[in-house]
Amino acid sequence: MSDVTQILQRVEQGDGKAAAELLPLVYDELRKLAAHKMANEAAGQTLQPTALVHEAWLRLAGNDQQARFQNRAHFFGAAAEAMRRILIERARRKKVLAKGGFATPEECTESKLVVTAPPDELLAVHEALEGLTAEDPAAADLVKLRYFVGMTMPEAAEALGLPLRSAERLWTFARAWLREEMREK
Repeated sequence: MSDVTQILQRVEQGDGKAAAELLPLVYDELRKLAAHKMANEAAGQTLQPTALVHEAWLRLAGNDQQARFQNRAHFFGAAAEAMRRILIERARRKKVLAKGGFATPEECTESKLVVTAPPDELLAVHEALEGLTAEDPAAADLVKLRYFVGMTMPEAAEALGLPLRSAERLWTFARAWLREEMREK
């Protein structure tokens, strides 16, 4: 059982010390994943990986209701979903602005997420991923961890509790399914 899983279980049992131990442990891992994702962004990128991690953390732990995570895989799956939703919301805002939205200019700060992928492409991936979730939730979780969090195949397989070969087969299926789905649109 991983340290994260053990700490999550202690948090759920009401151990106050465990909650204090959780943030530094998962923050470092989330920051590493965000840095990996941001390494693929365009040159001159001013966004720091910290912004994506902070926004995802606020969504996971910042609400009034105490989130409950069964294990490490569940936690990182929820983090991947939070990051995906952040990217989708940003793409939608960009699309509205590109079509003459009535937004007022804002100062650019680190907390504003900048994505170099075209908003239409990101929205198409989002819609196709919704369909994949209905078809095969495990495949969709793998895509979220790889595409939105930036995990390597071994990291994603471990997070989902899958053997590497099974994760690779699931990845092949998911990519083919998404490619076909996006081709139809």
